[in-house]
Amino acid sequence: MKGLFGKDRVCGVVAAETAREMKSQVRRGLRRTHTLELRLDYLRDTKERTAFLRWLDRERPRAVLIATLRSHQGGGFFRGSRDEQIEILRQAVSAGCRWCDLEIETAKNILPRELRHALSPARVMISHHDFHKTPRNFVGVARALFKAQGQAIKFAAQCDSIADSARICEMARGRRNVVAIPMGELGLAGRILSLRAGSALAYAAVSQATAPGQLPLDAMQDLYRAGKITRRTRVYGVIGDPIGHSLSPLMHNTAFTAHKFDAVFVPFLVRDLRDFLRSIEPFGVAGFAVTIPHKEQILRHLDDCDPLAARIGAANTVVNRGHGRLYGYNTDYVGVLRSLESRLRLAGSRVLLFGAGGAARAAAFALVQAGSIVCLTSRRPERARGLAKAAGAQVVVRAKLKREYFDAIVNCTPVGMHPRGGSPLGSEELNCRIVMDMVYRPRETELLRIAKKKGIDTISGVEMFLAQGFAQYEIWTGERAPEQAMRRAITAVLSREEKSRRKGRGKV
Repeated sequence: MKGLFGKDRVCGVVAAETAREMKSQVRRGLRRTHTLELRLDYLRDTKERTAFLRWLDRERPRAVLIATLRSHQGGGFFRGSRDEQIEILRQAVSAGCRWCDLEIETAKNILPRELRHALSPARVMISHHDFHKTPRNFVGVARALFKAQGQAIKFAAQCDSIADSARICEMARGRRNVVAIPMGELGLAGRILSLRAGSALAYAAVSQATAPGQLPLDAMQDLYRAGKITRRTRVYGVIGDPIGHSLSPLMHNTAFTAHKFDAVFVPFLVRDLRDFLRSIEPFGVAGFAVTIPHKEQILRHLDDCDPLAARIGAANTVVNRGHGRLYGYNTDYVGVLRSLESRLRLAGSRVLLFGAGGAARAAAFALVQAGSIVCLTSRRPERARGLAKAAGAQVVVRAKLKREYFDAIVNCTPVGMHPRGGSPLGSEELNCRIVMDMVYRPRETELLRIAKKKGIDTISGVEMFLAQGFAQYEIWTGERAPEQAMRRAITAVLSREEKSRRKGRGKV
């Protein structure tokens, strides 16, 4: 079904300093979408702009092209007069652009009938951009945009909270001619979910991002399948801080595609749990994964959880049972057992867990239940003592690790995670048969490389990540997880990253 801007609601943004690069981006963008925004204000001078528009006039790409010459006052790079701005947009219309995006700062000084006449036969979108905050006076801003009498309006604003992102998306609900764009890190999920709320477009960068939080076009189309999102699409996500490293969106969106399940999985950067929880209903979140640092705190906000999660004192999987009722599970428990039991007889084995957070809690309870002798070491000894008491484990002072021997050592902290790297333990502290790292990105962490140099067997965090992810998928959908498809997607990405790092290390 065609929308106001044609069949493709994901708009690729073309922005470059030279006509040559703009042309290259247009060609690349047209391979992914037939709706493109041409940021003419990015071209470095009149010569480049003229060259590009002449090429456009000759080529006449079969696409819905939106010409944008954003003024400096409106957050862009064009510093010419209002008359010059309109004249250049008129040239873009002559070259085949069907839409012009004009910021409210310029449009409010032109009579609507004069603006429409000047840019005819193109349609006009009137836009508001706030790169500092989300305005509280939504009604006043919307009124000013509609007053300019364009055929569509665009509202884009920086988000200081996930609630801001949800409010921006709500502007599009029930309206066919509204483009809603949450900006910034906290608005990333909203950029995708705005389409579910009814936004006429979502923007994605063909090459370089032109606004905070703007995703690459390939990610919007391939990872999130944003162009296929409708009001019926079920929403799942992962919450954490940081969240950019997470491969959960890739794993679960791959699974949804494999089973033709109408759902999307998005990342939420969550600094304040209550902020996210208030946004569950507006965004229609049916379930979510929980990662650092919220696995323990989330229990206080659940209506109930399964007995295992309650005993562990941490949840990494939540289901929305409707009317705001949240139910928690812990699938890290399964992930730990599956990862270790194929390499080690757990009953009677001595296992050291480094860390005492949510992941360590799941590991401690799982391994004690399996009959292991569990020892704990943490940078915060009081937390290790509390966990040891709850799980029936022992505490080992870090200073003694050089003289202790274990069947396995498991890193339960985020130390070593991409992109920071590093190792939580030194070579002299690794006296064991097996080292397992819960960090899965990179697949081979610094800790695992140190262990390999000592001849110690290693287990990548990928195994635990996949195992807990399979269990999450089955909880949310009631279907068996497409394990092979999920594993292929994750290992392919991690393998490419490893090759890239090796090439980087090989450079002189």
